[in-house]
Amino acid sequence: MGSEYLRYVRVLADYQFGKSAGRALFPETCSFVVSPRTGKVRQILDGGVRIATIKPDSGMLSISIEGAKRLMKAFDFPEIRVVVDSRVDEFISKGKNVFARHVVDVDEKIRANDEVIVVNQNDRLLATGKAVLSAFEMMEFTRGVAVSVRQGVNK
Repeated sequence: MGSEYLRYVRVLADYQFGKSAGRALFPETCSFVVSPRTGKVRQILDGGVRIATIKPDSGMLSISIEGAKRLMKAFDFPEIRVVVDSRVDEFISKGKNVFARHVVDVDEKIRANDEVIVVNQNDRLLATGKAVLSAFEMMEFTRGVAVSVRQGVNK
């Protein structure tokens, strides 16, 4: 059953983040937290550390800080990333939301509701979250939340 789960979450990751994301995120050593009621995968762990959660409302992956580190190694800068002005590092790393005025670069393929990685201008991981705006909107708008931060590295 574990290999079936592994194949499923790898395909899901490839769909959501791009080709090769599944293997980068989920090695053979992964274990799964399965809902006893539905039998569906809820969380994916590796060595007891949470890599991702499958959100029950959308069926998509929500990545942890460890998952973000793995994706950053697999994808070149600025893929899957929202790059913020380094002056707001401290706030974002504590889990505060990213405002459009602080976005200095972004992967142009990002759409609203995509799972994203937030980094500073030196590609240092700050947080993970959900894009509220598309890449175009993040670069054009000067007001409003661009990324709803789920987890900061210092939270």
